[in-house]
This record gives sequence, structure tokens and C-alpha cells, in this order.
Amino acid sequence: MSKTPQAIRGTQDIFGPDAEAFAFVVETFERVRKLYRFRRVEMPVFEKTEVFSRAIGETTDVVSKEMYSFEDRGGDSLTLRPEFTAGIARAYLSNGWQQHAPLKVATHGPLFRYERPQKGRYRQFHQIDAEIIGAAEPQADVELLAMADQLLKELGITGVTLHLNTLGDGDSREAWRAALVEHFRAVKDELSEDSQERLEKNPLRILDSKDRRDQRFVADAPKIDQFLSDDARAFFDAVTSGLDAAGVKWTRAESLVRGLDYYRHTAFEFIPDEGSEAAGKLGSQSTILGGGRYDGLMESLGGAPTPAVGWAAGIERLAMLVGEKMPERLEAMVLVEDDAGMAEAIKLLAELRAGGVIADIMATGSPKKRYDKAVKQDPQHILRVDERGYHGISGEGDSSKIVAVLSNREPSPRT
Repeated sequence: MSKTPQAIRGTQDIFGPDAEAFAFVVETFERVRKLYRFRRVEMPVFEKTEVFSRAIGETTDVVSKEMYSFEDRGGDSLTLRPEFTAGIARAYLSNGWQQHAPLKVATHGPLFRYERPQKGRYRQFHQIDAEIIGAAEPQADVELLAMADQLLKELGITGVTLHLNTLGDGDSREAWRAALVEHFRAVKDELSEDSQERLEKNPLRILDSKDRRDQRFVADAPKIDQFLSDDARAFFDAVTSGLDAAGVKWTRAESLVRGLDYYRHTAFEFIPDEGSEAAGKLGSQSTILGGGRYDGLMESLGGAPTPAVGWAAGIERLAMLVGEKMPERLEAMVLVEDDAGMAEAIKLLAELRAGGVIADIMATGSPKKRYDKAVKQDPQHILRVDERGYHGISGEGDSSKIVAVLSNREPSPRT
């Protein structure tokens, strides 16, 4: 007898409460994105490899080590998407979506990266994603961050703070980059191997290194504020004042960076507070939601300079934080006590579902087994039915809505 195939390492089969939490995250995201008038988009799961190599960068770990790429029968190199932004940027350019600018879009679905599986991180994982393309104003950054903040609140996720930084405009960033190269070059031999390699290519990445050998030189590294132009400073001030007006709490994080050259101005992450419930489940260094402004990305794909800002969040991580915070829903099990009542039970089931009650039917086995099976499903209420109709509601909690549905009247006020 052949051995039963097992799931591929780094993938998961989601079932039961985990699946319900996953669905709750997606449902809440869909509801919130509509409040902010973000259009829904669906993107291909694979793209030409060059979409990601040009957009993300050949030297990044994602492109050089983590992408699932393959050659199709036509000889083209294709890649399973490791993120959403590059594909959305490609679609914006190839489909003429410029006519809709500023374009607010949102999506969710599976992504793929070949990396070491760990808690909350998989090789096939899922994200929610929101982007505003074609808006150069700081209000676009505020809009996205307010949306993210509301999403987390409506998911019931607390103990999380928005960490915020500015990368400046092109001139500010280049001056800062040069100062960082000079600073770290003086201690190059004492840096970690990764940071020595990044020094000339991507010195900003050294700032968020977790290696102790690097961290002792990061504290006194040049800060972006020393190099901000008047325009860049005004942009960041507009973002922070907008967040204050929107009631979004934030903290300055000067070491928060984005290494690629096309990132500008705002960079941000929502991170669990130390000692919070979220930190206990994920760790205080885990980013729950992150993003930034990427005004130079479209040019890397052959498009005209186009301002843009966006964020993404892992659904698995959010679902872990949701836990038991999902709103309670009214559930009922229709118990058919004898087969003569089947038609009545089906009618009752239809009425319950039409009235917004989650309902299922138990109509197999002996009467006692039916009852035992119904109880095992752990519904809030069990409705017993025979050919005369339903004759009893058992269970804990308020059953007035069920009574109202079945009697076509509003429930009486609870006392």
C-alpha cells in the first residue's frame, strides 16, 4: 500500500477555529477597504520573473534566494508572486490604469517565498494589501495609515504601535546614504559579513541589522533629519499632523528604513508593544503590518515617474492575534426527531438562514444519536422538529432573535 502524501514543508492546511479567524481577517479587511473606497483587484499568481527582479532588486534576498521561479513550456521565466506591489505596478502600466489616478486598490491572496518556515511564517503565506498610486500628497500616506489603524482596531488587536520614519526625498536620501557609507566604512572590518557586503550597495540596510556587531555602530550613525530638505521636512510634518488629526497614535523610529532606492518619504510598521498580548503571541520584534512610499518604482518597470504608497500585512499573523476576539454569532441546530418532520425541518432551516441565523440540520441515525450528534456540534441552540413543526428551543443565551425569525415579528425587549 502506497504511503499517504504529506503537505509540502512550509505550507499549511487551515481548518476549524484557525480557518474562522483567517476568514474573519479577510471579511473585516473587505469591509474596511470599502469604507475607504479602495477598489478590489485580482492579480495573477505568477508573473514574468523580470517583474520582480526589476521591481524588488536583483541584490535583495527575495530575488536572489527566495523566489519560486521556473521556465514554462514556451521558454519564458516565470515566478510565483513573492509580494503584491510589483504585480500591481505592472498592471497599472500595462492596463492603462493611469486614467484612474489617483488609484486606490486593495487585494488579498497567497504569496510564495522559499525561506525557513517558523511561527507565523510559511513558504506559501497570505497577505492583505492596499495601495494608492498616482498621489504625491502626504494625505495619501495619512489615508493608508488611518485605514490600517482602523482595520487593527476592528479586528480587536490591541497593544500595537505605529512606528514611523521618513526617508526624505531623492536628494535628502542620497546625502544621507553618502554619510552612512562614510560612517560605516571607518569600521568596516568590525561589521558583520552581511553588512560589509551591503556597505557599498545598500548601506541603509545596516541600520535595521539585528547583529550585535552592527548594532553598536548604528546608535551614533548619521540620522536622516540632518539631511532633510525643506520640502521633505514639510512632507513628514504633514503626515504626522494628519495622523494626529485622525487620532492615529504613532512613535518616531529613526532606524526604520527601506533599502531600495525607489523608496521615498514615509516608511512605517505596526509593531507589538513590549509586554503586550500581541508581543506574547508573536514577539515584540514582529511586524504586523508594514509599508511605505515608493515613488520611484514605476520607473524601474519602464513607466513614467509615478508617486505611490502602500502597505501589506500577513493574514496568518493577524489571525493568530484575533484568537477568540471574533464577534459571537447566533448559531442553531435543527434536530429532526422523526423523518416525518423532514419537510418542516427544511422549511425551518430556510427561514432561519434567511433571517441571519447560522443553522444546520441533524437528520441521520436514531433519535438518540441525532441528539448526541447535535450536542457535539456545540450550537448555541437546538430546535426540535417533527411533522407538527418545531416545539422547543434549548440552549444557553438569548433565543429571542430565533423566536422573532420564526414568528415574523421583532423580539420583545430583553429584561
